[in-house]
Amino acid sequence: MVMLGACPGSITDPSYVLTLSPGSATLFVEDSHQFRATLTDDAGNPITAPFAWTIDNPSVAQVNSSGLVQAVGAGTATLRVSARSETATATITVAIDNGQTIAVSPTGANLYVDGTQRFTAVVTNRNGDTVNATVEWETDNADLAAVDETGLVTGMRPGTTSIRASSGGLAATAQVTVAARPASAVLVGAGDIGSCASGGDEATASLLDDIPGTIFAAGDLAYENGSADDFTSCYAPSWGRHKSRTRPAPGNHEYFTFGASAYFDYFGSAAGDPDEGYYSYELGPWHIIALNSNLRVDPGSPQEQWLRQDLANSKTRCTLAYWHHPRFSSGADHGSDPAMASLWQALYDYGVEVVISAHDHIYERFAPQTPSGSLDIAKGIREFLVGTGGASRDLIGEPQPNSEVRSNSAWGVLKLTLFRDRYDWKFIHVPGETFTDAGSGSCH
Repeated sequence: MVMLGACPGSITDPSYVLTLSPGSATLFVEDSHQFRATLTDDAGNPITAPFAWTIDNPSVAQVNSSGLVQAVGAGTATLRVSARSETATATITVAIDNGQTIAVSPTGANLYVDGTQRFTAVVTNRNGDTVNATVEWETDNADLAAVDETGLVTGMRPGTTSIRASSGGLAATAQVTVAARPASAVLVGAGDIGSCASGGDEATASLLDDIPGTIFAAGDLAYENGSADDFTSCYAPSWGRHKSRTRPAPGNHEYFTFGASAYFDYFGSAAGDPDEGYYSYELGPWHIIALNSNLRVDPGSPQEQWLRQDLANSKTRCTLAYWHHPRFSSGADHGSDPAMASLWQALYDYGVEVVISAHDHIYERFAPQTPSGSLDIAKGIREFLVGTGGASRDLIGEPQPNSEVRSNSAWGVLKLTLFRDRYDWKFIHVPGETFTDAGSGSCH
């Protein structure tokens, strides 16, 4: 808010007239305002001269050499400008109310008992700029949901409560509802999906029509370029009808459009932060992690560090992760990606059970393995490669070690039924095909 007065500056020499506009201003802390000085002779002709600007109380406001005033703290100060022995002044009042607000994200969350949700709080000024501020967190009922000093909320027992973020005199809340974990849940999906050329995406979407549960979409969802038109024309008519229950991970084709912007615009908050594209969620008795294999994944990278922290925070026994580029693959077109070993190592260190990938347009199941590809029945991670969502099929090359089943003969989806200490899997093919795969595994 700026309130301006029209009082002229003082005049000390009749041969020159120095005016300062405005003659007064009321600002909020962190506001700025440009003052202007004019020097004329007694006939009203402009005079060119340097202006000297000062403020008598710099703890309230400060001024630069061009007359731009920055409000610093509450109070009153006098702005003075001088030229050719003439002086003009203006009164500056800085209001206590600085127009700052605080917002919590997300605005609410549904958790299972022992599930976690990271909340963040941002303080902004009245211009929408982020302000560096210390935020304190508290909960209305720690028996229902606990919150630590970083905004990490943990569900304790069923019920609904609020968490509060405060900074100075500002406060914002978010509602948290905690529910008992169900005994089981269904996760179903595939990658390499929305291809207008093949029509396979409509066939696999029809399978989903009859399978309840949460859908994973493991990248390359809208061929060829992951553009807004590709999502509208090649994904929305098929898998798009299940958008409300889909949790996606981006593929390389999404990034054919700069920053995968169309992908993030299409899925919104369900795809995570557009600068990251990786996130986690609770599904029945399991912890699920969606990663972004298009960004840096090397040890110490932001994503790898986030993954380790997410795994450390999780209290569930069983965990599954999915992303696009496979660590292990017998596909002839792309094959194994050694760069994914760092993510696999983090998952292996924390005892994760299952990884799902795509990229090669085949189906493949591996026995539990270490990050380097050694068989490890006791602690290893089982990988499913499910690039069967509808794009044209790829060739299979030399079978990789520990590959148990592989096929490029059928489009289909992988259905996992997740129990408290185990999981069942089944590959469901589209009508007219014959390949299938099914089995069970135990949590570590």
